Amino acid sequence: MQWGLPWPGETVATQAESAGAGAFCAGEFADLSAYVTAAQMVRSTATAWVGPGIAYAFARSPFVHAASVRHLAKQAAGRVFLGLGAGTPRMNRDWFGVDAEHPALRMAELVEVVRLFLRADNGEPIRYQGDFYSIEADIRAPVLGRLDVPILIGAFNRVMVRTAGRVADGVLGHGLFTDRWWDEVVEPELSRGASIAHRTSEELKRWGWVITAVNDTDPERAVADARLQIAFYLTVRTYDALVELHEWQDEVSAIRAAFHSGDPRSMARHVTDDMLRAVAVCGDSAQAKDMMSDRKRLPDIAFLAAPSFLVSARRRSEYDVAATCLMQDRS
Repeated sequence: MQWGLPWPGETVATQAESAGAGAFCAGEFADLSAYVTAAQMVRSTATAWVGPGIAYAFARSPFVHAASVRHLAKQAAGRVFLGLGAGTPRMNRDWFGVDAEHPALRMAELVEVVRLFLRADNGEPIRYQGDFYSIEADIRAPVLGRLDVPILIGAFNRVMVRTAGRVADGVLGHGLFTDRWWDEVVEPELSRGASIAHRTSEELKRWGWVITAVNDTDPERAVADARLQIAFYLTVRTYDALVELHEWQDEVSAIRAAFHSGDPRSMARHVTDDMLRAVAVCGDSAQAKDMMSDRKRLPDIAFLAAPSFLVSARRRSEYDVAATCLMQDRS
């Protein structure tokens, strides 16, 4: 397993890259742009993969995604990737003001169009006619030329994972992914998607986030932060298929009731030890190493992601440093 971090800032990233970090990714939210963060990453790293992980796919046109990737690749040739996520229906409708019905089909077309923009030679028009995108781009400027950039889809449920297997270069797994979810859902659907495209799933990338909170001084707080992050994720019904696979319905019902109770921190007590060990790496260094060793299906590149829900930026940075030390000691 290779490892990386969601972007921790230049200082920690320098330490992490020296310790063997192979990749950094950039998420986004209402106050955070994945592409702006990716621009910071390319200036502050030398060898690691860098890229959005994920950028909201439908909030931007294929042209904008491709142009942003080309811009990044000028400064980090050969080490830029693009991770795209559909977002939730509510986000697309109410936040972005875009139509996102049939997200898997729409995502497939978007990936195909982005690839056309990235692989076009100078003087070659870019044409695409689909159900969601119609492109007729004749770019009369010497700015193109084939650019091979891995495109990964932040896929969770079966149809989107299958779509990643069919049109993308791999999947970027969610922080909730368990060994069973990788084995029983992701692998079969990646294979189905790949077979539709007449290729093998072995060539696909399997990257993903892993909730990681290590603190040798206060391991109980690290565990509590990990439990709270898991609980926060499980308030989202998109992930109910994973809940059903593990038969966590009672715990998740209690988590959702606590979330709406006015005391969101109380959600954490409904995350059982079994749930914690299935999802996270946390506690002191010894416990974290044990939990990591117990996992049989960690991603090929694991982004060791500090908990963020009700966790300060300072404490997240401390978790990033601790994760770096953990991996340096592990090697």
